[in-house]
Amino acid sequence: MSEPEHPEEGGENGRGPDGTRGATPSGPSAARGEAAERAERAEGAEDAGGTPSAPADREAITEDVEKYDARKIVTGEARYTADFRDRFPELAAGTIVRSEIAHGVVTDIDTEAAEAMDGVHAVLTPWDDLVPGKLYSSSGQSYPEPSPWDMRVLREHVRFVGDPIAAIAATDRETADRAARQLEVEYDEREAVFDPTEAMEAGAPRLFADDEVENTQVGADYARNVESYFAGELGDVDAAIEGASTEAGDASTEAGDASTEADDGSHPTVLETEWETPYQSHCVPEPHTTIAYTDEDDRYSLITATQVPNHTRRQLARLFEVPIRDVRVHKPRVGAGFGSKQEMVIEPITLALHLAAGVPVKLEVTRQEEFSAIRSRHPMELWFRTAVDESGDLTAMDLYTLENTGAYGTHGMTVASNVGTKAMPLYPRVPNVRFEGHAVHTNLPMGAAMRGYGAPQGTFVVEAHMDELARRLGEDPTDFKLRHAVREGDVDRTSAILKDDDRFAREIRSCGIRECVERGRAAIGYDDLDQPDADHLHRGVGMALCAQGSGVAGKELGAARLRMNEDGSFYLQVGGVDVGSGNDTMFTQVAAEELGCAPADVVVKSSDTDFTPFDYGAYASSTTYISGQAVRKAAADAKERVLYWGGKLLDAPADRLETGGGEVRDPETGEAVTFEAVGYEATYGDDEREQIMGEGHHATDESPPPFGAQFVRVVVDEETGEYDIEKLVFAADCGVVINPSLVEGQIEGAQHMSLEYATSGTLEFDDEGTPQTIGFRGYGMPRTTDHPPMETITVETHEPTGPFGAKSIGELPTNGVPPALSNAIRDAVGVRLTRLPMTADDVREALEGGD
Repeated sequence: MSEPEHPEEGGENGRGPDGTRGATPSGPSAARGEAAERAERAEGAEDAGGTPSAPADREAITEDVEKYDARKIVTGEARYTADFRDRFPELAAGTIVRSEIAHGVVTDIDTEAAEAMDGVHAVLTPWDDLVPGKLYSSSGQSYPEPSPWDMRVLREHVRFVGDPIAAIAATDRETADRAARQLEVEYDEREAVFDPTEAMEAGAPRLFADDEVENTQVGADYARNVESYFAGELGDVDAAIEGASTEAGDASTEAGDASTEADDGSHPTVLETEWETPYQSHCVPEPHTTIAYTDEDDRYSLITATQVPNHTRRQLARLFEVPIRDVRVHKPRVGAGFGSKQEMVIEPITLALHLAAGVPVKLEVTRQEEFSAIRSRHPMELWFRTAVDESGDLTAMDLYTLENTGAYGTHGMTVASNVGTKAMPLYPRVPNVRFEGHAVHTNLPMGAAMRGYGAPQGTFVVEAHMDELARRLGEDPTDFKLRHAVREGDVDRTSAILKDDDRFAREIRSCGIRECVERGRAAIGYDDLDQPDADHLHRGVGMALCAQGSGVAGKELGAARLRMNEDGSFYLQVGGVDVGSGNDTMFTQVAAEELGCAPADVVVKSSDTDFTPFDYGAYASSTTYISGQAVRKAAADAKERVLYWGGKLLDAPADRLETGGGEVRDPETGEAVTFEAVGYEATYGDDEREQIMGEGHHATDESPPPFGAQFVRVVVDEETGEYDIEKLVFAADCGVVINPSLVEGQIEGAQHMSLEYATSGTLEFDDEGTPQTIGFRGYGMPRTTDHPPMETITVETHEPTGPFGAKSIGELPTNGVPPALSNAIRDAVGVRLTRLPMTADDVREALEGGD
């Protein structure tokens, strides 16, 4: 695939008086670097992913195979965690009692009245022996968890309204809830702090004493409520910015000014902007639900809606002081996670209730708890500076983020660090780059993993800032971005800016970002934009580049096992987790493509720690890239034996044979035998017999980024500030698309979440830290009737390190709507919005000259 040439001379300066824009420069792609080390890495990477195949030669991938569980879901036959209640005749219901104050110590809980109620099996408080007292992290991350151990299962020291302080198991949920209302709780209330800047000040209320947390993260300072401070730099940012300011006569400007030039008429060679992003709820359709019981072998067993079964098993074993072998975690169908179920949120409480009650217990949180007490996206304040030289080339980027990590540190530092290491690598050739940030505790609910994992906040800042910078330089924003944007052959050191060495500096081996822009630009009508007839209405278009990753570099492992049945069908066991995105379907396609059969011939079973191989879980856009590669390797391992037995039947050497269409073929003679014949011969043969099996695992330091371009077209009413989003377009490069319909579904779902973040969704609290957003009605998720039309475009590249050339897609489109919408409003009416969500009041205030 050819890409437009890097347009060193720039493009047309913005839109002309007729509303049209300059064309995108095009030409041959830039040459790839030939450094010996990179060539060696590329050669090994090519071996990992397999040789690129022409579309006509593909049998099972790039096909719209029906989602594995689609019919079961729409008919109601799919079984989610709560649906397993019919297996347990004595199943009790659990409920959690939560703190009513933002900060303080629970001094007493009177349980007598609750325990005396009929139907109550158990009442637990922080002081019960069956409740583990160890510190732990609820984050489902690799071992040892990078997030601090700062939680206890039930909390005596409470740090936000909603902290769990007691739990009850009863014959049914109604009885459990009535018993919960009988508890009398006494507190020693303390002063609370809700703003991260104030939390760092001397004399601010301290959330953690030294013996209440174990944290190995860089820069932790609990005397100032700092979970982590991190910083990294390439080159010399201060010198670059000082030099640019001196040359331009210090032409720095503020982003709120809609002018296209600095006050003195010169180019704004240094631009500094400030941004703010809010909480966002995961809005999972299925609430967090767990069933805990003891099996016939006296082992702890949990059926639970989780993205990380193996991490949860390990954490439970440590907390309850039993060997890992004595804990089983089974993930059934999950009604979406989006990161919220990358947490061990309620499993320890459910297991403790089960042990106390002596019967199986089901704990299912309410929708109010989901909004106010579980997990959400971290709110942040951000500052970004850039410098350009007299040619308009970027010479420096400087990003700082202040993250409100909430009451506990789960994923706090790791999310904050992604803010810069996902967005700034879109421009990897900038010589001077700095990124630093604080993750700070407050007495509000904790942030955690959420789809995009810091990249939505960072992309909002970087891509809206670059748009503003381009406009002030008199360049078309799209042309300006493409002139500096990542391209195939670049070495990205910025994504590893917080690392100690260049081990994780990555060579970009696949990049279709320019084709994404070209096709998205055409689909949105970027170059031929008509204005409305009414004078008070103005149409604008905004574009944002996007990037993500494919797993966590150096922190992933996936494994798979495949066996052949006598009739030539296959049974695939894989630890990779499907949380609704269609990963099980993708696994059958990857296995079938490698084997040379139909996906329908592969039955997949996943995510039961007793029966399926190890996998880190579904997060960080890792499943296709990591788990899918493990499946491909397992299928290749089994295929060797299929060819061996096919060779016996065809009386031909195995290395001459090939598979396809459910057969083993001899291309020299034209003869073939079916997989069924191979299966029966291997299983029941006369002279030798074998169960044809294959195993594979995959771990890597690679994390190739998928790329995308988000376009938004908007009409703004300058009198009221109201705006109407006419269309969303997202063009994605996720390598070779395994299943087009599933990829389209991921893009559309992620754009919906991104639209919510940009326009409506946030959580509100009163002055005492009490949640005011407790349900969908008050939250503001866009409904289908509110949603603008969406168009999705896929651009095929081949990522040599991915299974059959694939990269990730699940998180990438979550990043684009906020910056693209800010850019579109700026294009339409000349004002820049820098705070989410963006409302009509914000537009009107900006037009009237407000802050």
